[in-house]
Amino acid sequence: MHPFILLASGSPRRHEILDQLGIAHGILHVPSPEGEDEPVLPDERPEDYVRRTAREKAERAFAWLVDGGQPEHIPDHWPDNWTQAPILCADTTVILDGQILGKPVDAQDAAAMLAKLSGRRHTVHTAVVLASNGRLDEIVNVSEVEFRTLSSHDIREYCASGEPMGKAGSYAIQGRAAAFIRYMSGSHSGIMGLPAFETTELLRRL
Repeated sequence: MHPFILLASGSPRRHEILDQLGIAHGILHVPSPEGEDEPVLPDERPEDYVRRTAREKAERAFAWLVDGGQPEHIPDHWPDNWTQAPILCADTTVILDGQILGKPVDAQDAAAMLAKLSGRRHTVHTAVVLASNGRLDEIVNVSEVEFRTLSSHDIREYCASGEPMGKAGSYAIQGRAAAFIRYMSGSHSGIMGLPAFETTELLRRL
């Protein structure tokens, strides 16, 4: 029996994965901090970056909840002590040649990222953090993805769909980009944004 948790993410994909796993949860839409979105620190390694950003999301969510933040998704069986529920956060980073490919700022940026990924193999790191009883537990999934060679027409059509926007690496494996993927090793749900196995392992530790 999984505990009731609070998912601090507006991602519909993460919400759907928790539903798939049968994990009752509320959703916290925590306001983004001011300034640059998830900046990389000087000399920070990509694998350290994804862990840090997931931890910072958990800390902001906890502070926001203490300050009166309210969940926006209410399951059928809403526990009376929901304010003490564990908070689940995740961050996904696409890494190519040691470089972080974040969320595109516009269609031109998305096209440039997809051109870099074309015909190449990259890694997807998803860090999951569970904040509970004043401590943070974390786990990271690392998967590999290889794209087939993309034509300029492929990239142009995909960008025109709008799907790359808001996605790390400018693609969604659960969407039209599935047709680009020649090879995958690891966790499909992890590449989507919340690895099912690692998430349930964190909850088992509770």
